[in-house]
Amino acid sequence: MKKSILIILTAIMAIPIASAQNPYKDQFAHTFSIVARDAKTGEMAVGVQSHWFSVGTLVCWAKSGVGVVATQSFVNPAFGPNGLAMMETGTSATEALKQLVAEDEGRAFRQVAFLDVNGNVDAYTGAKCVESAHQIVGENFSVQANMMLNDNVVPAMAKAFEENSNLPLAERVVKVLLAAQAAGGDIRGRQSAALLVVGAEPSSTIWQDKKVDLRIDDSSEPLVELERLLKVQRAYDYMNRGDLAVEANDMDKALEEYGTAEKMFPENLEMQYWKAVALANGGRVNEALPTFQKIFKADENWRLLTRRLPKSGLLKVSDKDLKKILSL
Repeated sequence: MKKSILIILTAIMAIPIASAQNPYKDQFAHTFSIVARDAKTGEMAVGVQSHWFSVGTLVCWAKSGVGVVATQSFVNPAFGPNGLAMMETGTSATEALKQLVAEDEGRAFRQVAFLDVNGNVDAYTGAKCVESAHQIVGENFSVQANMMLNDNVVPAMAKAFEENSNLPLAERVVKVLLAAQAAGGDIRGRQSAALLVVGAEPSSTIWQDKKVDLRIDDSSEPLVELERLLKVQRAYDYMNRGDLAVEANDMDKALEEYGTAEKMFPENLEMQYWKAVALANGGRVNEALPTFQKIFKADENWRLLTRRLPKSGLLKVSDKDLKKILSL
């Protein structure tokens, strides 16, 4: 009996204790990231890349009218929602970060950055983060990284942010992430990336809170794909504005918006299609016919869709013109 008890006690003592001395109980996202604010628009963003699957689900947190958070290394996910909640009640990014880090027994293994709607920004890098681990806090931004190939990554990020002030915030953040990768990036390589952008004013509806919400969960070139998807989103932003112009019966505006989207992705059939619909609705059916013909030839489903649109009021043409379109 005594021997059995001794074996049990020995086994219990061998189990790792989930404490600040054992951070491995936490999910980890060794990575490089940026939190940033556009001084002109007040928009705020957080962007990240890592050699870890679906890094955006752990690292990036953001809320319009409040702020953004990047929490990484041996991640304490609570820094995200708790940090945003504190900043929403008026606590500055600096004070919120200071308080939450002080309360975290695993702080030596954490890397985290907070930025609030007023432009206050701060970061923390624990002493036990895997090198190369650094941070640079500047005006309206913080860049931070751990487990990097070299010490050049973080300075390259700060330089890229300062040199691309002419770009919209989302594109500026992508440039920062690309600069990090070009400087050496994660010592393990790359797998996933994410980008969130929120506005300066609180959103009245949760589904409109994020202006940009993009994630690449698994890719050999996550930043290339992130940059591509951001361009796609910009094109569809024009498409959405075109739809709103159609609803307002402003066909000239609709054509302008659809046309801009089409120029960005000239091979995208949907962008061409809705421009043709806008032309037809504006009384310029003959001008729209070549586009309809091209699209129908590429995919007959568009002809079927066109047949259904008049009933919903999205295609407002005479029966004669509808037959002309469908006969192409």
